[in-house]
Amino acid sequence: MRRAFAPLRVRNYRLYFTGQTISLTGTWFVLVATGWLVLSLSHSGAVLGALMAAELLPSLLLGAYAGVIADRVNKRALILADNALAAVLSALLAFACLTGAVTLWMVFAFGITLGVTAAFAQPAQQAFVSELVGDEQLTEAITLNSMMGSVARIVGPAGAGLLIVGVGVGACFALNALSYVAVFASLARMRPAALTVSERTVREPGQLREGLRHVRSRSDLLWPLVMMALVGAFAYEFAVTLPLMAKALHGSASTYGVMTAAMGAGSVAAGLLINHRLGVGLRSLRWLSLAFGAGIGLAALAPSVPAELGALVLVGAASTAFMATTTASLQLAAGPRFRGRVMALSWVANAGSTPVGAPVVGGLAALAGARAGLLLGAVACALSAVIGFVAYRRAPLDTAAAAAD
Repeated sequence: MRRAFAPLRVRNYRLYFTGQTISLTGTWFVLVATGWLVLSLSHSGAVLGALMAAELLPSLLLGAYAGVIADRVNKRALILADNALAAVLSALLAFACLTGAVTLWMVFAFGITLGVTAAFAQPAQQAFVSELVGDEQLTEAITLNSMMGSVARIVGPAGAGLLIVGVGVGACFALNALSYVAVFASLARMRPAALTVSERTVREPGQLREGLRHVRSRSDLLWPLVMMALVGAFAYEFAVTLPLMAKALHGSASTYGVMTAAMGAGSVAAGLLINHRLGVGLRSLRWLSLAFGAGIGLAALAPSVPAELGALVLVGAASTAFMATTTASLQLAAGPRFRGRVMALSWVANAGSTPVGAPVVGGLAALAGARAGLLLGAVACALSAVIGFVAYRRAPLDTAAAAAD
């Protein structure tokens, strides 16, 4: 257990962890508020799915190139610039909501623009973790990052549900804008000399193709990315399925918040065990994908809110274990020179695949109900597990090998 929290003894990582926890709480305020706002304006699960797709389409289109940029530039400066733009966007939407001027097109414009900032920020943030702690504590730091997101998932949605009912969605966007102050403060107080800065890639033609060839030639990179893409497209659509499921169970915005918080509770519990109970690579990923699908299946069949909350605790645990294990597997296999590009492809596989799946899940939920949307995610996880079992049998991973190209 002590080893799991070892990265927090590193001052720079401790600052980063604190700032990101506060900021991610604000992000969850926005995720809950946006879903509820779109349903209030459109009364359509298909429109909500279209918004989720629009928000993440930039990751699909720009994510791979963003990894090239992350390998070239100062990652801390890039993270700072992206977060500053996100803070301004959230403040503008808060103003529109609080003045009653908000319309559906404004929400879509906000989502798309925020998606562009995320496309460039996420690969840099994931690769930046190794600069904070080095490869020796990388797995523990990634697990803590997952737990960080889980804590935010508990506090943010529950708080957002209460704010929406008591004040309105505008307050959620305003508080998110303020939460970025913690990120700015944490980045400013870091000691640059203590960072393990990886060598920046010199700008030259063909760097994106080079990264793609590198991934294609490495089974320990290719198959986890394929599994993540399938799961990301159809299972990680909770921003679409959970608001609809809350309505199907005759709940309110606060019910949706509590449901998301239940997933966060499971994620925290799973995070404490990942470093000691699970390995990395396909050997673990195939079982985690299967467990993830089983949890989503139970959530789809839950007859009441209490049963749904219990199932979502399992979903949160399996989700965090799958994502943290995939991220650690990819970072350790990629090596410093390709890390930004590999993590960008990871972001494309996860978030970038959502534009493909969100309209499908939202449309299916609109036609056959929220339970059908969740069941599609369970099937996707099961197919991902099959891919993992077949790939592991054909080419077992050597996670100790790093890219030396």
